[in-house]
Amino acid sequence: MLEFIGAEPDLHEALGQRLSDPGVERVSLKDCRLLSPLPNPGKIICLGLNYADHAKEGGHAVPDYPALFLRAASSMIGPKDPMILPECSEQLDYEAELVIVVGRRCRHVAAADAGSVIFGYTAFNDGSIREYQRLTAQWTAGKNFDGTGALGPCIVTADELPQEASGLRIQTRLNGKIMQDSNTDQMIFSSFRTIEILSQIMTLEPGDLIAMGTPRGVGHARRPQVWMRDGDTVEVEIEGIGTISNPVVAERISA
Repeated sequence: MLEFIGAEPDLHEALGQRLSDPGVERVSLKDCRLLSPLPNPGKIICLGLNYADHAKEGGHAVPDYPALFLRAASSMIGPKDPMILPECSEQLDYEAELVIVVGRRCRHVAAADAGSVIFGYTAFNDGSIREYQRLTAQWTAGKNFDGTGALGPCIVTADELPQEASGLRIQTRLNGKIMQDSNTDQMIFSSFRTIEILSQIMTLEPGDLIAMGTPRGVGHARRPQVWMRDGDTVEVEIEGIGTISNPVVAERISA
């Protein structure tokens, strides 16, 4: 997938024509195990506090510049993979997020031109160990536990969605109960503006992922607080993209 994303547009077109050929052998989705749509991303760049209602529920001011942090690829999982509740903490929280998949190497991209460098979008559950997230002023520890970042179920190319992937319903469901229910048009920094901001800082490359933050309703802000437990099922759904579902499984450390 990483090679395909970085390929020339004529290869994308050729593959699309081949897949639309009725003579191509097909396998039913129910007979497949879906892997992560991008298991080897280059960079995973995450925005925090990108929905005003989420910033407020956590006691933060609405930002005039995005809070940024990085995730490691080793923290990521795909559809149906177990989301790991670590042995060292009970505070595993969910976060439904839209993710931009960068399609072209770029730097200093104006927001008006950002659409030309986006390959597509996918869904993300930015599982967070809140206890460790708050041990320091930086969020890196709580955002990089193994098996906590669920990506998928697929990448939808940008032309299949509204411009900037705006106006899409975004939800988290925990054991079937709706916990987050919002819309991507509520993001403070839009997809195109985010590309502009990040490309001022660094070169963006094909296959880089940009997680666009989560709306209100996270577990740590609830009273009483809600943490994901061993045996739970958590789902993140984004309109037009699909649902990524993961079982929550407690970490077992070998003696």
